Amino acid sequence: MDRRTFVGALGAASAVSMLPTGGDLFAEEKLEKIGVQLYTLRDLMKTSVEKTLADVAAIGYQEVEFAGYFNRPPRAIKQLLNRNGLKAPSAHVGIDLLRGSWNRTLDDALEMGHKYLVVAWIDPKERTSLTALKKVAELFNRAAEDAKRYKIKLAYHNHDFEFQQVEGRRIYDVLLEETNPKLVQMEMDLYWTVKGGATPEHYFSRWPERFPLVHVKDAGVAPEFAMTEVGKGTIKWGEIFARRKQAGIKHFFVEHDNPKDPMQSIATSYRYLRALRF
Repeated sequence: MDRRTFVGALGAASAVSMLPTGGDLFAEEKLEKIGVQLYTLRDLMKTSVEKTLADVAAIGYQEVEFAGYFNRPPRAIKQLLNRNGLKAPSAHVGIDLLRGSWNRTLDDALEMGHKYLVVAWIDPKERTSLTALKKVAELFNRAAEDAKRYKIKLAYHNHDFEFQQVEGRRIYDVLLEETNPKLVQMEMDLYWTVKGGATPEHYFSRWPERFPLVHVKDAGVAPEFAMTEVGKGTIKWGEIFARRKQAGIKHFFVEHDNPKDPMQSIATSYRYLRALRF
């Protein structure tokens, strides 16, 4: 029963009161905290980190996810976050950092208060065969062991190519199966997952609690699936978020890769998500 139907049915309150008890018939859930991936605001961040973070907080966002620190030391960034009442549970990193200055990256993440470091991309040459993919998974496992000492978990962020097949196997499935579930998590980009022809709920069921972070951006109609603000497209957010406990989702990051007006874009998505009930 939606809100309009409920209001129209007030005259039947006596009948409702006779229904079996044991739960709230009209219980609704909502997102308690909403974050934004700062890649969406990268041009604004280049101009002014201070103003951009203040504007993000003014919209109502409580969390941010970094994709680079814009030539600022972690301590200075952390001070700006504290000033604006923001937290940064995660940040994106390049896969090459896992092979190079990983310990320095972990030191910075610890100072920032990150709980997750997220590899955002796998180069095409590293996904040409099952052997290549298994080597990537081994790298993730080793890096995650190092991160464990810092109480940080490694995660992987998908695009749509992970739902293609290599040697008869889906790339995403291989990465899930070959990584240690106690150490390596997934940040599911819900837009790219849908665009790739997959169903988020399928993965939530098959690999429960592997998805503590999600990227939230909407998709237009097939076959283009044009990226748009949350609530402006076709993705059924209520159905997905209703499975958040099964998936293990703790952090929801709004993103739009190339919005016309970045700040207006994240404001539109925020308003929709703040009002969403499921």
